[in-house]
Amino acid sequence: MTIDFDRMIDRRNTDSLKWSGSRGNQTIPMWVADMDFAAPECVLRAVRQRVDQGVFGYPVVTEQVTRAVVTWAASHYQWRIEPEWLVWLPGLVSGIHVACLALAETADEVLTFVPAYPPFLSAPGMTGRTKKTVPLTRENGRWTLDLDEFRKAIARRTKVLLFCNPHNPVGRAFGREELAAVAEICVRHGLWICSDEIHCDLMLTSGMHVPLASLNEAVADRTVTLMSPSKTFNLSGLSCGFAVIPNGELRQRFQSAARDLAPQPNVLGYAACRAAYEGGEIWRVALIDYLRGNRDLLEAFFREQLPQFGSSHVEATYLAWIDARWLGERGGAGFFDAAGVRLSDGDPFQAPGFVRLNFACPRQTLRDALDRIATAVRSIA
Repeated sequence: MTIDFDRMIDRRNTDSLKWSGSRGNQTIPMWVADMDFAAPECVLRAVRQRVDQGVFGYPVVTEQVTRAVVTWAASHYQWRIEPEWLVWLPGLVSGIHVACLALAETADEVLTFVPAYPPFLSAPGMTGRTKKTVPLTRENGRWTLDLDEFRKAIARRTKVLLFCNPHNPVGRAFGREELAAVAEICVRHGLWICSDEIHCDLMLTSGMHVPLASLNEAVADRTVTLMSPSKTFNLSGLSCGFAVIPNGELRQRFQSAARDLAPQPNVLGYAACRAAYEGGEIWRVALIDYLRGNRDLLEAFFREQLPQFGSSHVEATYLAWIDARWLGERGGAGFFDAAGVRLSDGDPFQAPGFVRLNFACPRQTLRDALDRIATAVRSIA
């Protein structure tokens, strides 16, 4: 099977959020987290077959879709989940909001590590809860969890930890010992956990993803795990995700909070989910290899040509978190946009001066973007 990730797919002047508003198509967009690669052929085939049926009424999840998820979790994470643990969602952002409603009361505190994916920071307030943050620390260029500060941040009204593993935006794939330490603190202090693991199948380092809830029964009993095939197989526009909730009482609370707020996935989303998990593994392995090549190119570029930027090693995801604070008032995403490369600004992540770069694109696109960045930086040197 030949999988050509170098193929350039023209997404300009289409319905693409990523490519819209690119200044007359002159800007290379590397901000929002979707890939410029076609989905696996098995997914395209399944969606075509579903379209050919011709009726798009309200769907129900089938046993085949559920079995595909359960089998994938067992084979990829050695995590045995039961079909009844699954709660289907149109996406994980809605799952984060539902978790805040289900796991905390009005004015309770919802805690998260920062920098953080922006919905982690907005969801508590939008659901009437109080946001509390703990900064990640950076040691020898690697982002780590400050467990002492985490403990200090927990107060009487702190009820929920919103956790991201692998972490968006810093690209960490937390190891078993780190996860166990976080989980032990949560269990000891009676915190519920909402663990967003949407990037879990994009591990660029060796080793298997460890779902937080797979550590032990006590952790599983307190955890809502959010997952989806959307980032791995580039299916975000099909709106299909799910929560894994082993605790029956907690699952009922989550479902009650989701009722009328988070609709079921659509019929094409279910079809794509099953096809991806049943037939997409060869494509995924090839994707990981290609993303590693892009990551290595990107990191070598900043290390060798623009060392004034800080670029941490990306262990998972296709998102690079770049320290551009040396640019001062010239910095932020605006500097890169003026250079013809659109990045995500660090402000909404609670990290001003940083930018996030999505390198899930054909390698030539990445090279072109890096050339533009280098030219812009040298013009102010």
